[in-house]
Amino acid sequence: MPAEAISPAGGTVKVGRDGPVTILTLSYPERRNALSLPLRAVLLEVLQAAMEDETCRAVVLTGEGEHFCSGGDISSFDGVTAVSGRLRMQRVHPIVRLIVRGEKPVIAAVEGAAAGAGLCVAASCDMVVAGKGAKFSCTFNMIGLLPDFGAAWALPARMGLGRAKMMMMSGRALGAEAAERAGLAELVTETGGALKAALELAHDVAKAAPLSNGFVKAVLARGPLPLEEMLGAEADAQGVLYASEDFQEGRRAFLEKRKPEFRGR
Repeated sequence: MPAEAISPAGGTVKVGRDGPVTILTLSYPERRNALSLPLRAVLLEVLQAAMEDETCRAVVLTGEGEHFCSGGDISSFDGVTAVSGRLRMQRVHPIVRLIVRGEKPVIAAVEGAAAGAGLCVAASCDMVVAGKGAKFSCTFNMIGLLPDFGAAWALPARMGLGRAKMMMMSGRALGAEAAERAGLAELVTETGGALKAALELAHDVAKAAPLSNGFVKAVLARGPLPLEEMLGAEADAQGVLYASEDFQEGRRAFLEKRKPEFRGR
């Protein structure tokens, strides 16, 4: 993967590496890392590259400077029509699909604002680590829009239906500790410590068998399912994993009392 993917204007996504962990940094600091149209295109490109990179075992998504992401770039909304607005959404949905269904676990490291679409992107990640100064808000209805970027799927799944409705309809912001209690964040750190804690978590995730983590994401992304359908998905996935080289390596390493060396095969 390149050291940095650059868009011509409207922000970029910086790509870094910490061993098996790919770090994607939203970089549009003059607009608190708003998801401009050019930045969205770059984010899709680098997410796809990370998912296809055999040496990448986990992805950390964060924002440059003091904020994670302030949401959509409202300055780009001039002239949007019903037709172009629907197409605009269809162009961002591949980003949501990659985060939710992509094989690699994605961990959001959130400082400062995670607002609007920024909240929705964070909520779609597999895990969220938040600095104590983080603020999560969903204020689409304050400009007459519906929460997008998969919010209607991710927020109820994380928070429950009632809490998701309250957040979507009231515009109330949640601090980091309230977000953790509500299910929006898994870990809370001191302000400024989210990226470090997210990387530590990502390295723990990266030690596991990558095929196992991929199937965990694939099965859970189908949910919520009736019990019999979920049991069927479990049996299908486990059957494939029993035949993998990583399972044999994991079994041998356990019996030999050593750390396994997984290869994703």
